[in-house]
Amino acid sequence: MRLNGKVAMITGAGRGIGAATAKKFAREGAKVIVCDVREEEVAKTVAEIQDGGGEALGSVVDVTQRKDVKNVINQVIERFETLDVVVNNAGITADAQLTNMTDAQWDDVIDVNLKGVFIVTQEVTTIMKEQKRGVILNASSVVGSYGNFGQTNYAASKWGVNGMTKTWAKELGRYNIRVNAVAPGFILTPMTEKMPEKVLKVMEEKAVLNRLGTVEEVANGYAFLASDEASFITGTILAIDGGVVI
Repeated sequence: MRLNGKVAMITGAGRGIGAATAKKFAREGAKVIVCDVREEEVAKTVAEIQDGGGEALGSVVDVTQRKDVKNVINQVIERFETLDVVVNNAGITADAQLTNMTDAQWDDVIDVNLKGVFIVTQEVTTIMKEQKRGVILNASSVVGSYGNFGQTNYAASKWGVNGMTKTWAKELGRYNIRVNAVAPGFILTPMTEKMPEKVLKVMEEKAVLNRLGTVEEVANGYAFLASDEASFITGTILAIDGGVVI
């Protein structure tokens, strides 16, 4: 198993890509800390991992609140004595065209998608530097490189994630800490499932593979980057997009 014995904390792991990643990591042998703001979804993911024979710890965490982040990290160290991998997956959208976007829409997305990643990484880095090892994986998006209509705030947040990923890779490499990001394209998630069929069809046609991706395919990318198979990869933005941007 790729992640046998590793301890991995995943934010936004209550559903969608985060939940798929948590379950994938558990199948690969990791002990998983499932973090999300929704208590019932945390419990659901933890139960699914345990039902499959994996080991998981659930925690309700708002990544914008440093006290929440500190609390879960303390729980992890107390129980497992180490923290090997962190996946900064928590994120939200609040779409509107530029002239209609409110301050609240801007602030909410930047707070979760950008500041949340900063807070979590800053806190876990202290542990990883002491260990002289660690893997930090950030959730980006193809929107962070190419923009998207009606997503000024989301594009800005993911562009920022790309910049932080490369900066942290440069700063933390000397401590044997690798930092990478995954940039999904159009993925079938609980959020996209609610979209009209016509919109989904357009999204499918934009990818050269002529379909939407699955959450499991994104989870596979995270599992690879978290594993020792990617031991010489840092500062990279891995596109998992079916060729939507070529």
